Amino acid sequence: MTKFEQAPKGILIAVGGNEDKGTFPRVKKQFHLNFFELGILKRIIDSMGGSNARIEVITTASLIPEELGALYLHAFQVLGCKQVNILDIREEADALKPENLERLRLASGVMFTGGDQSRLFRIFSGTAFHQILLDRYHHEEGFVIAGTSAGAMAMSDIMITGGSSTRALLKGSVKLDRGLAFQENVIFDSHFVKRGRFGRLMEAVATHPYKIGIGLGEDTGVLISHGNVIETIGSNLVIVIDGHHIKHNNTSYAAPGTPLSIENLRLHVLAFGNFYDIKERKFFVGQKTHYQEE
Repeated sequence: MTKFEQAPKGILIAVGGNEDKGTFPRVKKQFHLNFFELGILKRIIDSMGGSNARIEVITTASLIPEELGALYLHAFQVLGCKQVNILDIREEADALKPENLERLRLASGVMFTGGDQSRLFRIFSGTAFHQILLDRYHHEEGFVIAGTSAGAMAMSDIMITGGSSTRALLKGSVKLDRGLAFQENVIFDSHFVKRGRFGRLMEAVATHPYKIGIGLGEDTGVLISHGNVIETIGSNLVIVIDGHHIKHNNTSYAAPGTPLSIENLRLHVLAFGNFYDIKERKFFVGQKTHYQEE
């Protein structure tokens, strides 16, 4: 991805998981209706061009792709989408099939479901499918790559693959690996607030302090434009962790299993409608950034 020198023209939408698809009976009717008006899937549809968008749902990360695919098909169709399909890719060979590559070239955008982010990297990394995604994201206005849970975590060039929340901030408790590199300057974590994953994202950022940590709450996400401007969408919170100002940091020499010591790690809490500029590392309260005013 380093060969791309200019800011990407496409849009990334990373979701923290458990996004309301309008299918959960426990949700009160009023909130259910708010989802259709303001919810994440509706925003994904709008970003892809509206009800006529051609959407490909990619269930590769999941061990129950048929069941999960059916949920997304129903949700997108209820929201008025007329051209939604499942790209059934379960092995690397499926990612090389000409018919799947052609469908990807024709899509308005893709939606990666949850599951295992390591599986996404194993199957897609370095394939023609992966290269088409990178090329279209960087060069085509309006092309959208969306992902939830594992589908969001795999978007960065370094991704979290595991780690116990209860042992977080003990050296080595967070497992990191390479991701699909749609976004190079961040590290995503999902199900963030509910599962108490603050510590593991802090360790990930302390290990890579030039990255911005983005913790995605459930039914919450970020829409990233210009490869740089974060807009918070959904009903919960997004936590931004900035390691650029770290002073003391023992992550490079602490013994495995011992406590970490980190000075001056900065944290921001974003709610619906808040913005964050990754490059400038600035928080905006419900207002447009200079990128959106151009």
